[in-house]
Amino acid sequence: MANMFLLPSDGQDPANLRDLNQPLIDHSEGQLFLNEAFKIIMEEVLCKGTDAKQKVCEWKEPEELALLLDLELRATGEPQQRLLQRVKDVAKYSIKTCHPHFFNQQFAGLDYHALAGRFLTEALNTNLFTYEVAPVFILMETEVLRGLRQLVGWTEGDGIFCPGGSASNMYAMNLARYRLFPEVKSQGLWGLPRLTIFTSPESHYSVKKGAAFLGMGTDNVVLVKVDDGGHMILEDLDEKIKLAKSQGAVPFFVSCTSGTTVQGAFDPLDRIAGVCEKHKLWMHVDAAWGGSVLFSKQHRHLMKGVDRADSVSWNPHKMLMAGLQCSALLLRDTTNLLKKCHSANATYLFQQDKFYDVNLDVGDKSVQCSRKVDCLKLWLMWKAVGSIGLAERVDKAFILVRYLVEQMKKREGFLLLREPEFVNVCFWFIPPSMRGKEENADYQERLAKVAPVIKERMMKQGTMMVGYQPLGNKVNFFRMVVFSPLVCQKDMDFFLDEIEKLGNDL
Repeated sequence: MANMFLLPSDGQDPANLRDLNQPLIDHSEGQLFLNEAFKIIMEEVLCKGTDAKQKVCEWKEPEELALLLDLELRATGEPQQRLLQRVKDVAKYSIKTCHPHFFNQQFAGLDYHALAGRFLTEALNTNLFTYEVAPVFILMETEVLRGLRQLVGWTEGDGIFCPGGSASNMYAMNLARYRLFPEVKSQGLWGLPRLTIFTSPESHYSVKKGAAFLGMGTDNVVLVKVDDGGHMILEDLDEKIKLAKSQGAVPFFVSCTSGTTVQGAFDPLDRIAGVCEKHKLWMHVDAAWGGSVLFSKQHRHLMKGVDRADSVSWNPHKMLMAGLQCSALLLRDTTNLLKKCHSANATYLFQQDKFYDVNLDVGDKSVQCSRKVDCLKLWLMWKAVGSIGLAERVDKAFILVRYLVEQMKKREGFLLLREPEFVNVCFWFIPPSMRGKEENADYQERLAKVAPVIKERMMKQGTMMVGYQPLGNKVNFFRMVVFSPLVCQKDMDFFLDEIEKLGNDL
């Protein structure tokens, strides 16, 4: 009877069970493949992918790309040479986010020390939940989180690395609810009052996603008015908190933003803290994008009052280029709230009679079991260039933005949405055929089509990438983000030249 579970129907041993004394994987063959694959990565991604003379992307339509990649998975494996071609094709047809002319997202560029950390963590393939399996990284994560908290202004506190800023924001929301109603962990939502969350309409969409995911509902996310620059208006926040209370709801959470996704606006944290303290609300700062200004003596004033917050989310994989993913949730709490809220006390992992300090087993702070090591890449990079070097990266980005805006103002056809507060430069390009025709009835409709066409052209030619979007009643405009230390003034000039070249005939 036992054999029926091991043998196929014809009674023959499967190939992978014929010799149990031999490993299934040939190490010498595997290492040879890995060496050749690394050569391709070095050439296609790290050399060509960072060369301004090369393309940012090799655009293919989905059907053609699927055929080129031969995506079908089969019962039998392929020879190594064909696999190496697959590696080369993946590199060739992927977007080169390290390229100096990739301005499309808030992650770009390349830090080689952080990349070495990423290679090392992938090779070690460990799980960051107990000291016994990740001794180096448990201690390292603790130290990196301490360093980030110090920049916020906290001498004590807690924190955890999360799989992205959205998850960090959701963690903060969950902790705030647990602090107010700890019984929610065991009893669920049935006994809770209607809870309300306050944020700006320019905050990250993860605030609404978090409200839905945690069972509070998107209808209970109250949008606070913002000024023309995208900053939360304090008087409206205060009034809406009072209104929610008068309607029988329980306000509990204010999500501020330091560096909004589109305009790069910084909410007035110091003043918001006063409102939160007055109403006894948890103050969270989503600094996923803008948090890195805390390294800069010149620009950290943008986050004045952040030390008064209860929690901060910060993505070093963005402006600091630690590499995806590297997202930290930082807490002012010193009562072990993170563990109390999320722990399940799994006895097969978190035995209390271990031979070392069980407080080093941090896995129960997380809603995950499997958790990647995200601290090493940031630690190596920080070790390499120091806090001063990271501050220089932030300061240089601001300098390049000023240069870009100055050059933009010297050219016809470029219209700023407003003077940038951060490193987001939002603007329209007005083709020659539309200049001076702002009063035409179809002007806004025509202007809305300009950015999408230019974007299509640049991607199909592979010259660069930059994002666009509408905002409120404003039609599509470009959002250029400048932060990679790999770029310089000539890349700013190229950007403006390319926009003109791609859009002058529209």
